[in-house]
Order: sequence, then structure tokens, then C-alpha cells
Amino acid sequence: MFFYFSKIFAFLITPYIWLFFGLVYLLVKLWHTTYKKWILGLTVFMFIISNSFLVDELVRAWEYTDEDIYLKDTKYDLAIVLGGMGRIDERQERFDFGYAGDRLFQTLELYHKKRVSKLLITGGSGSISKPHHREAAYIKKYLEAISIPDSSIVIENDSKNTYENAINTKRILDSLQFKGSILLVTSSYHMRRSLAIFQKAGYKNLTPYVTNKITGLRKFEFDYCFIPNTDALFSLNLIVHEIIGYVMYKVKGYL
Repeated sequence: MFFYFSKIFAFLITPYIWLFFGLVYLLVKLWHTTYKKWILGLTVFMFIISNSFLVDELVRAWEYTDEDIYLKDTKYDLAIVLGGMGRIDERQERFDFGYAGDRLFQTLELYHKKRVSKLLITGGSGSISKPHHREAAYIKKYLEAISIPDSSIVIENDSKNTYENAINTKRILDSLQFKGSILLVTSSYHMRRSLAIFQKAGYKNLTPYVTNKITGLRKFEFDYCFIPNTDALFSLNLIVHEIIGYVMYKVKGYL
């Protein structure tokens, strides 16, 4: 009983739910006024952008799906892991992994299974005010702390975006005269843009490997289809950002 109560309570204390039902209340109160259409339109809009089923259908149409690389036994000479995996904890001088940390953790599993020989972490500072916070350098410290040998780690820590990830990493690999197979690792929502950029940059023998997938099997459960959910807003924000990024990179000729 406590389990069900805690779920209901967590739902009721969500500020977004307060806002949504506040709109529903306003809609009822103002139904016979000239404001009805505006409140109704806003309420419907808020429902759509927080509806898990509808948002997942949009995400499903965009996010990239690899060829079940995890289930195979293919080996790769190098895994390029794209940055944007968290933030730097300035007080403790360490890296705090966030939602996209799955990029690294799944790659480490492949590394320990000897399906990946080397790890290349690409990502500098995306901060205007703190350019010295270079993500790849901090992640290298983390990898060394969990006993990954330095000989298995390559970093690129000057890039500020995905395009620079591709260009700067290509420069490093060319200097090393690297000709082996590459596993490109990033989040499912980010792979479509990333793969296009890396291919445009001239990478050969490149295989995409997606992590932290947003959608799974299609569901038709009541709460999933009809109850507003802030997780849907998070997913929608990711996809809208990626679609806009894809269009902007296309205009610039990066992909």
C-alpha cells in the first residue's frame, strides 16, 4: 500500500502538475468568457508536450537505432566516446556523470569484454566563463582511478561542439596513422547528427553504437498515455535541441 501511496504522492507534489491542473481549473471558471479559446489552447498544448506516448512517438521517429551491436561479438580497434556526459565538481575536482554518462559506462563494458582495444574521449569545455574545464581531461583521471591503463586512453580536450569533436579527433588519428575499425559512441538522440558529421569529416570503417536510449517498446498503459509527465518534457527538450542542431549544421555544411 505504501508503494502505491508514494507513487501518487510523488505525482501530486510535482510543480508541473500544479500548473496543469491550475489551467484546467481556469478553463472551467472561464469557459463562458472570451478567454476560453486561449486557456483551452494552452491547456491542450501543455498536455501534448507532457504526454509520454505522444512525445515518445516523436522521439522514436528521430533517435538512431544501431544494429544491436551489444548483442554481437564484433571487435573494434578504437571506441570514440563523445563528451557532454556530465559536469565538473569544482569543490572536489572530479567529474560528476549525468544522464549521458551511459556513453562511457557501456563502452567500458565492451572494453572489459575485450571488444574494444582503446578508448578515445573527445570533449573540451563548453563553458564560456570556464574554458579550463576540459571534460576529457577529467574523464581520463576517472579512468585512471578505476585502473584503466594509460596506454588504452587517448583524449581530445579542445573541442567545444560535435563538429570540433570530429575534426580534432580526426587530426589526432591521422597523426597516429590510425587505420583500424572505429566504434562511434554517443546517445541515441545525438547519433543521427554525430554520425553524419563524422562521415562528412572523412572517417572510414566507422560503426555507430547508441547508448541511453529514450524509447523502448511501445506501451499503451493508462498513465503513460493520459497522465502528464515531466520526463516527457525532458525528452522533448533533447529532441528539439537535436533537430535544430541538425538543421543548423546542415546549413553550415558540417554534415
